[in-house]
Amino acid sequence: MKKRITIIEDNPIIREGFAAVVNSSALYEVCGQYACCEDALKNLHADAPQLVLMDIDLPGTNGIEGTIQIKKKRPDCIVLIITVLEGSDKVFQSLCAGAGGYIVKNSDTEDIVKDTNEAFSGGAPMSLHIAKMVVQSFNRAQDSPLSERETSVLRGIAEGKSYSKIALDLFISKETVRSHIKNIYQKLAVNSKADALKVAGSHKWIS
Repeated sequence: MKKRITIIEDNPIIREGFAAVVNSSALYEVCGQYACCEDALKNLHADAPQLVLMDIDLPGTNGIEGTIQIKKKRPDCIVLIITVLEGSDKVFQSLCAGAGGYIVKNSDTEDIVKDTNEAFSGGAPMSLHIAKMVVQSFNRAQDSPLSERETSVLRGIAEGKSYSKIALDLFISKETVRSHIKNIYQKLAVNSKADALKVAGSHKWIS
């Protein structure tokens, strides 16, 4: 069964372009296309998307606030921000809101599908430029409740790495990565990667 994707983008040319890419894939299908968050939110239950491609600059409710509302209604739904801007403030705000990564509007067709695949596999697709800004915005404090290995795992998530890539970089198994993430959730009293990044970022527990 194909995974369901909603597209929220006010530019009809860009919206239809993304829809064509999604529908051309054997793995995904568009379950809704909207020019604003308000309309998408009204149909969120009926559309039941597993992933939302969200423009960051929208009329009315912007992509950051829209991400917050979607994650409240469908916590397991992945939100990828569509943007032409890579400003650090919006990057951080979007991640704190629960966004799972970024797709740049002028991305090639192959990159869009690749980024979508990465998001569904547990990664956080984003450009190297964005990843560096996210990492640089975090400086680990001495009062962190996380172990050094847990901090390394969370840093890998902040850098957009998949569980497999984190495991490879740290010379541990993928299941060990999952175990560390479970411990991170318990220590930070959170239930998602986005919330873990938000808490760790606000306390500067990641360097």
